[in-house]
Amino acid sequence: MVEKRGIGLWVTHLLLILGIAIICFPIWFTFVASTVTQEDIIRPPMPLIPGPHLVENYSAALFEGVNAPVATMLFNSTIMALGITFGKIAISILSAFAIVYFRFPGRMLCFWLIFLTLMLPVEVRIVPTYEIAAKLNLLNSYSGLILPLIASATATFLFRQLFMTIPDEMVEAARIDGAGPMRFFWDILVPMSRTNIAALFVILFIFSWNQYLWPLLITTDPEMNTIVMGIKQMFPSGDDWANWPVIMATAMLAMLPPVAVVIFMQRLFVKGLIESEK
Repeated sequence: MVEKRGIGLWVTHLLLILGIAIICFPIWFTFVASTVTQEDIIRPPMPLIPGPHLVENYSAALFEGVNAPVATMLFNSTIMALGITFGKIAISILSAFAIVYFRFPGRMLCFWLIFLTLMLPVEVRIVPTYEIAAKLNLLNSYSGLILPLIASATATFLFRQLFMTIPDEMVEAARIDGAGPMRFFWDILVPMSRTNIAALFVILFIFSWNQYLWPLLITTDPEMNTIVMGIKQMFPSGDDWANWPVIMATAMLAMLPPVAVVIFMQRLFVKGLIESEK
């Protein structure tokens, strides 16, 4: 391995530090704003050192909020994100398993119909999906937040490509040992897909956590609001004034679960993206 020496090494590290600073400064600015008073924010210059009101502002955000306490919205977002993520992974891996290992009429037609849904933006499907959810009494419920979003053509395609790399000899060996289709699925395919499942879990959790349009349509009860909706609703309309320290505290709290998922699953996430041989 060739190592950089001299001025090139310093320039590389300087650019890296500069890039990190540019990315992290808005987050630091938000954190500082969440620890000061309203007067400190609206009266320039804005302080760049955390203030003494961290506990006060975060307590107000968690247990008071505007339309609903942030703790309730965090709970709703967590249930929705986990439900969508596990639902997408479960349906996608089973769909890919059926498409690859079962020979039935219209098998490839089913796959391409699933794949074609990638070309339809959410906005095209939003009205009929809402109508069906309303007729099934799914409004203002966790089922309404989760079920319409658990199908994933992308995850199905990725699992299909993974299963197609598994040698046919392994399938024949499992059949000779007396393993049925579901035994082969649980004991061989699922363990071999562990890193891919971890990578998809991170991606799908962040995607689900950041959902805004669908929760906005499906929920009218403030107690069912998600954290992304809550942040938007905290901004003032008309002549109302915004409680910026509480809004900034809410924004910081909203970042914690996705960041925690990425940190705790970083090793498996990277391995699932770069691993080529199973």
